[in-house]
Amino acid sequence: MRRMPARLLSALALAAVISTARFAAAGPPPDNSLADAYRIISTKQFVDLTHSFGPDTPVWRGFGPAAFTAAADPSTGQPYSIEHDHFRATFFAMVGQYGTHIDPPAHFDPHGLTMDELPLKQMILPLIVFDLTPILARDPAHALTVADILAWERLHGRVPAGCFAALRTDMYKDWDANPARFKRSPFPAWSLAAIRFLYEQRGIVANGHESMDTDTTDDLASEAWLLTHGHWQIEVMAHLDRVPPTGALIVVSWPKPRHGLGFPARAFAILP
Repeated sequence: MRRMPARLLSALALAAVISTARFAAAGPPPDNSLADAYRIISTKQFVDLTHSFGPDTPVWRGFGPAAFTAAADPSTGQPYSIEHDHFRATFFAMVGQYGTHIDPPAHFDPHGLTMDELPLKQMILPLIVFDLTPILARDPAHALTVADILAWERLHGRVPAGCFAALRTDMYKDWDANPARFKRSPFPAWSLAAIRFLYEQRGIVANGHESMDTDTTDDLASEAWLLTHGHWQIEVMAHLDRVPPTGALIVVSWPKPRHGLGFPARAFAILP
C-alpha cells in the first residue's frame, strides 16, 4: 500500500483538531427531554388556584383594604391616559398579605428567608390535596389532624417527600359570593400536630389553604411553627375542588421585592 504524503497527513491531523475543538465548543447534541416534557404538559388541563383581588377584597382587619388609583403625571397631577399619553397605569397601595399570597419565613421570623431568597426550584412542586369537606358538615371548623392524614394515606399512599400540601375546605366559594362568611372565625384549618407531622415526618416543602390564616388559635400556633422553621405557605387559594388528591403539579410565582415579607402570588395546578 502506498504511503500517504506527509503534507496530506498534516492537513488531516489539523482538520481533526479543528473538528474536535468545534465539537467541544458546541457541546453534545441537544437534549430534547425538556421539549418532550413541554409537549406533554401543554396537553394537560391547567387549574387557576388564585383569586383576583381589588379594593373590596376580604382582608385581615389589622391591615385594611387596598387602594387602587390611576397613576398620574407628577408634573401635572393628571392621570395618564391612552388618549393623551398613549398609555395608562395603576398605583397599588396594599399590604403584602393581600388576596392569594405567599408568606415567606421572614413574615414571622426575623432571621427567616425573605421572598427574594426562596429557591426557584420550590416554585414548581408535586401537589397533594387533603379534602376536609366530608367532615365539615358535622364539624364546620375542623382542623386537619394526624389521624386525618393517615386515613388519606390509606387511600392514596404515603405523602411524598418534597411536595406541596394543600387543604381543601371550599371556603373559596365565599370569597366573592359572601365575603362576610369568608372572614368567619373559627374556620376549617390545620392543626399544629398535622403541620409538624407533614414537615417533620413526611418532608413536605410547603403548604397552602383557602383561608386567610393557617389556624384559629390565639397565637396562630400552626402558622408560627411552620414559618419559624424555614417553611413557606400560600394563603387564600381557590379551586382546590378541581384538583385530584394526588398526581398534579403546582406552579407558584411571585414578585421579587428585596427583603419581601409577603406579596400577592399566582398559583396554578397542572392536572395529571
